[in-house]
Amino acid sequence: MAPTEGPPADKSQPWLPLVGGGNDGWSTETEATATCFCGAVQLKFPLQSVDETFICHCVDCRKVSVSMFTTNFTIADPYLTYTRGQDNITAYAQSRTIATGNIVTNYFCKTCGSLMYRASSGHKGLNAVRMGVVDDYRLHEGKLRPRVEQFVESRVGWLRPVEGMRQFEGSMWGGKIVAGGV
Repeated sequence: MAPTEGPPADKSQPWLPLVGGGNDGWSTETEATATCFCGAVQLKFPLQSVDETFICHCVDCRKVSVSMFTTNFTIADPYLTYTRGQDNITAYAQSRTIATGNIVTNYFCKTCGSLMYRASSGHKGLNAVRMGVVDDYRLHEGKLRPRVEQFVESRVGWLRPVEGMRQFEGSMWGGKIVAGGV
């Protein structure tokens, strides 16, 4: 993933909030950026190349995100490029807690620890990007709004299912659909 440039950030817009040290995120009709908390790492991706958007309640996502669930989107390797900071990424991989036995690699900013994305050996060439690092918050409600909830059997009891969303016990890739249609 070679570094690339993008348009200048419009810092006057409320949907591109100043968060942490990263204040140059941007989006257009066709692409957007994802920046770590300190601003050292920034990715860009074409919006039309986003595959699936989902909420994950698996215990690994809960632990690695220090939250009760994660929001993610999948995108193929060729479409996820670094605008800066590729040398500031560190990776941690393991398979011990993955039910399939696949190796899942987490890619973090070395400076601030932001988890940028994950990749599984079971889905070679596909990345699960954390939605929280996407700079344009409008996309969270629009083009990147999750369509699937997976590992719902691990969802905490005080959190309700998202109405109208496909619900899976286990992974959406091979799990059992329990609500929301095909």
